[in-house]
Amino acid sequence: MRLTSFTDYGLRMLMRMASSQDRAFSTAELAEEFELSRNHLSKIMQRLSRGGIVETRRGGGGGAVLARTPHDIRLGDVVRLLEEDQPLVECFQTQTNTCSLDGRCRLKARLRTAETAFLADLDRSTLADIALPPLSADA
Repeated sequence: MRLTSFTDYGLRMLMRMASSQDRAFSTAELAEEFELSRNHLSKIMQRLSRGGIVETRRGGGGGAVLARTPHDIRLGDVVRLLEEDQPLVECFQTQTNTCSLDGRCRLKARLRTAETAFLADLDRSTLADIALPPLSADA
């Protein structure tokens, strides 16, 4: 199983934010830290905000903060949110499925079971379990 870079960077940003919960993170700061375009990071942040994982504030002293404690954010929920428009295989996307084997394929059920097990395993962990140690400048 492979996660998109969208999800990879989303998880990294959350790990960083969990390391310093007492402060807001600007998109510029996170983009620089992860060497990622601000535009791409903003899209990830919007998805996390829409999903209730982060809250964003504009203006001076603004930025992004976790909307819940790291102990209350399940990794499986984050991955589901960030991967919601990226099915594991084409046949999982009912609207655009053009697989000629659909309805006869024995692989689809096995892949669905594997995906479910993968997400269930991630549901056993929270953001608190993977939070980065605080940077010395944050301490």
